[in-house]
This record gives sequence, structure tokens and C-alpha cells, in this order.
Amino acid sequence: MSSQQRFSFKQTIAAETPHSCCDYLAEHTALSKSKIKDAMLKGAVWISRRGGKRRRLRRASAILQAGDVLELYYDADLLRIVPPEAQCVDDQRRYSVWFKPSGLMAQGTEYGDHCALLRQAENHFHPRRPVFLVHRLDREAAGLMLVAHDGQAAARLSALFRDNLIAKRYRVRVRGEVQQYEGEIDLPLDGKAALSRYARVDYDSGSNVTTLEVSIATGRLHQIRRHFAMIGHGVMGDPRYGSDNKNRDGMQLIAVGLRFRCPFSDRDMDYAGHDFFTKT
Repeated sequence: MSSQQRFSFKQTIAAETPHSCCDYLAEHTALSKSKIKDAMLKGAVWISRRGGKRRRLRRASAILQAGDVLELYYDADLLRIVPPEAQCVDDQRRYSVWFKPSGLMAQGTEYGDHCALLRQAENHFHPRRPVFLVHRLDREAAGLMLVAHDGQAAARLSALFRDNLIAKRYRVRVRGEVQQYEGEIDLPLDGKAALSRYARVDYDSGSNVTTLEVSIATGRLHQIRRHFAMIGHGVMGDPRYGSDNKNRDGMQLIAVGLRFRCPFSDRDMDYAGHDFFTKT
């Protein structure tokens, strides 16, 4: 059907001789079976079965049934990526705490999930546990993230984020010297109020880079990156915002702290100060 590097395929299975998913896709696309199997393992194939939810289909030998809706979202460049590995910092059974490296997505897309933290977390535990995303961190950023392992945990942790009951701290390196040792940026983003607070940690005159500790009172899209670009101090290595802020070591924004009261144990949880924070 297609020899493109990126394409999508969607078909409702007719009442005919049963096919395996791999055989069917090989017959109806220009892809080899080995490429299809690789795409399936990496989460690029979806199936919707009558009475069931749309889900990723990873088993190449799965037999298709009449009425199944089969989808393939193929991106050769994405499938070739070898993602960096996340680190499990703490396991609280109902949720876990992870250090997400720069370059790893929080969750997958229709075109695959092998470059996503959620998929790595799913594969990490034996026996496997469900995984639920409760907050996000930009793909280019690194730092601490929570992953829930049941629906109730996801709901209760999401509520903590929604109600600003989880204190998040970031370490950021920006272009230029930030003169104030403490300050706030309250410029609206997308027509909504946004507030970022910062404290100066260090200024390197040789590289003309200021290191800041940042906390946010609101959670707007790319808030820290946009706020500092708006005041003329773009985050170093940010590929989208700011100017004169290119950096060989990637984007210099890392989520270095999470503090909250556990909704299950009622204990104060404080994740900070791990050695890998010093690497950025």
C-alpha cells in the first residue's frame, strides 16, 4: 500500500478467512513482516473490537475477527529511535517515582510508545502493573515524575496536582545574568494567569549563564520556558523558546524536587537531592 517513511492505515476486517494481524498488515501494506512485528512491539498498531476499548495490539500472531478495526501508524524515524532509560527512584506500590531523562516522552502517541516513560514503567515491574499518567514533563526536560498503578491512585494523585498540593522545584540554566536574587514572573500565558517564582543560585560570567531554582504556582504549557524567554533569559538548549541559547548538552531544565503528603500513608514524601541532579 505504501513505501513512505510515515503513513497510517485503517481497515475494518471483513467476514473472510481469518488472518493473523502480522499477515494481514503485510498483505495490505508495503512493509515486511519483520518491520510490522517491530512496529507492533513498539506500540504502533491498534485494534478496536466490538464491545471493547481501542487498545494497542502487540502480539503479531493475534487472529483478527470480522468487524475488528485494525490501525497502523507507521513512522520509520520514530521506530528507529533508541530511547534513554528512566530510573525508578522509589516504589510505593500504588505509585512509583521516576527520574525521566531528557529525550523521553511522558506517554506515547498513536505512532508508538517505546520512547515513553509509561511504557518503560510498565515493563519495569514483575508482575506487570497498570500505569497511569498523572502529570507531564516536556520531552526535552528531565526530572522527577510520578506514575500511578491503579485508577484510584491516579485520581487521588491527579487531585493533588490540580489543587496545587504537590510542591515542584526546578533547576534551570538561562542565558544572561539575572540581576535579582529572588523574583517573580507573572506574565499571562494563553490569556490565563501564570506565576513563576525564582531564586538565583549562581552566575557564570564566562558562559554568561545564570542558574536558578524555580517553582511554579500555575501549570501552563511550557510555563517556565516561555516565562524566562519573555523576560530575555531563554532556557539554555531550549529548541523552541528564547534566543542565543543553543547548548550542546540539551535543554537545561530539570525537575529536581517533589514534595507532598501521601494520600494513602498520610506521610510527608520529599523527593530531592539525588546525585543525578548535579549532572545538568
